[in-house]
This record gives sequence, C-alpha cells and structure tokens, in this order.
Amino acid sequence: MVINFGAGPAKLPREVLLEVQKEFVEHGTSGMSVMEMSHRGANYIALHEETIALVKELLNVPDNYKILLMQGGGTGMFSAVAMNLMGRTGKADYLVTGTWSTLAASEGGRYGKINMVIPKQEKYCTIPDPKDWKLDPQASYFYYCDNETIGGIEFDKIPETNGVPLVVDMSSNMMSRPIDIAKYGVIFGCAQKNMGPTGITLVIVREDLIGHAMPITPSIFDFQTIAKANSISNTPPTFIIWMMGRVFAWIKRNGGITEMYKQSIIKSRLIYDVVEKSNGFYYCPIEARVRSRMNVPFRVGGPTGNDELEKLFLKGAESLGMQQLKGHRSVGGIRASLYNAVTIEEATALHQYMLDFLSKHQK
Repeated sequence: MVINFGAGPAKLPREVLLEVQKEFVEHGTSGMSVMEMSHRGANYIALHEETIALVKELLNVPDNYKILLMQGGGTGMFSAVAMNLMGRTGKADYLVTGTWSTLAASEGGRYGKINMVIPKQEKYCTIPDPKDWKLDPQASYFYYCDNETIGGIEFDKIPETNGVPLVVDMSSNMMSRPIDIAKYGVIFGCAQKNMGPTGITLVIVREDLIGHAMPITPSIFDFQTIAKANSISNTPPTFIIWMMGRVFAWIKRNGGITEMYKQSIIKSRLIYDVVEKSNGFYYCPIEARVRSRMNVPFRVGGPTGNDELEKLFLKGAESLGMQQLKGHRSVGGIRASLYNAVTIEEATALHQYMLDFLSKHQK
C-alpha cells in the first residue's frame, strides 16, 4: 500500500477516486463522460453549479461575495490580484514569509509600488510581531500567504490591516479549517492540495472589489468578466471542476470543515511530537506557534541535517510505501504533507516509522 505525503499535486480521497472511476465513461444517465459534455449544456451546468454551491455551503460564504473558478493556478493569481486591485491607489502591502509570498510580491511589483511590510529575512522561520510591521494606509490591498508550503509556516491569526482589503493565498490550507470569509477581500487557492486535481483555482472575491481591473488585464484574469459569466467565459476544465465538486461532497459527508480541522491537528501533532521528543535527532526550524498543520518540514540528524541519515530515512520510508517525503529542493531535508485526504492512520504510520528510525540510528 502506498501512502502519498507529497506536497502537490497531492493525495486525493480514495473514495472519490473510486466514485470518479465508476462514472468515468458515462456520468449518470447522460450517456457520456463529463469530459465529453458541452460546457454550456444542461448536464455540465448542473455539475458546475453544484460545485460552486458546495463551496458556499462548506465555507459559509456571505452573499456579497462571488465564487469564481479560474485558470492559471496560484501563480496566475499573483498577477490577477494585482491587475484587479492595484489600480485603486497604485500601491499594495505584501507580508513576505516564504517562497510563495516572495514570488507574489515580485509579480505584484510589475503592476504597482510594493511596500514590504517586514524586512527581507535570511531564513523564514517565524512571523514577526505585528507591532513591527510597516503598513501603508494608502495600500490598495494587503497580501499574504496563509500557509507557506515549502517552509512550513502557517499563520495563527488573521492580520489586522486597519480597513485595507485583505488578500490571502490559501492554496495549501483552504478547506482544512474554518475561515471567517467576511474579514477578507480576496481568498484564493489552487485545487491540487486539499480540493482536487491540478488545473483550477478557487477564488472568492468581495463584490465591491470587482470592476476595478487595469485596462491591460486579460479577460481570462478579469474578476468582473469571470463573475458575469459564472466562471464559463471560456471553456473551463470541466472534468477537473466536477472532480473538485466530488471532493467537496466528500468533505461534507465526513464532517465538513470542522472535522477536517480537528483531524489536521491530530495528524500534525503526531509528527511534531516525535520531533520535539527526539533530543535534537529530528529538527524543525519553524517557531512552534506558526508551524504548519499541512506541511511539516524537518531535518534528520540535527539542525543542518545529515545527508546519509536523510537518504536512509527516505529509503526506509519508501520500502514501507511512504512516498514523496523528500523536502523541497530549495531547503532539503524531509517534508510530510498532511492534507485532508491523508488519514490519521497514515500519519500514525509515519509517526511510528520515525520512532523506529530514531531508536535504530540515534547515538
């Protein structure tokens, strides 16, 4: 049996994969696969609207927000956010806490003036105290990444921006904990972590922020164009959207967002507890209060890692069916991604393997 701890594209619920497999050739009584349906036909429209309705229900999205399904991934949204919002004042605040927010700030700088809320850090291991942030009251928006997949930093609080619209990248933790949507201007997340296969991005936008796109904004990235067309301004990835809807239905059947959150706490604690009790054999550089529930990075053999031990760790894990535990190439080490589809039993298996490896190799 394979256990997929990959950061993304990530594990999908087996129950959903089997459901999709069953209807792959012919969906319901339609006589065709979802992939063959016209994106403007009644059969597909019903599936499309069901997916959007499930988002609204699961996240309790207020009526003054639009739910968009957009293409271009998280990286595309780095540009789309700026092009739709920056024109209000020509300036924006960016709180950079890792790789993805760094890239977002760089992209945002193509469209206006970027204020870096905190100084650039040599290593991203924490989130500085808000009293040390430098905010621009004239910013068009305040941008941050709620969970940095590579570094393993997750915000423990919603930033206070004194009325400046809050924009958040939740690509790797959306649908894993309750969200107070009303505190945000824009929320987005690409699907391939907790929501489905790669190829679609869920975007939730407050209505008053729609309609301010720069003239250079491509129609495919214009929030107003996408909203007016119910996310079918062009041919969308129909099969992926349907499959994402099946994942949302699975979340609903299994206790909703509240249950996903409870399980994420249990799973992440299983791994962090071994790290903390290993007397330095396993090492996580991230400050405890902002350690990610979704992506747990650690080194084997001390703070800088031991190459030989880490190779042995990965080899042993793979022999037990534990796949994609190698850390990102930019940071090295080990990274266990514990998205919604990873079960408590699977996290427990990794927990036990870590204990066994520790017992065998700690001097």
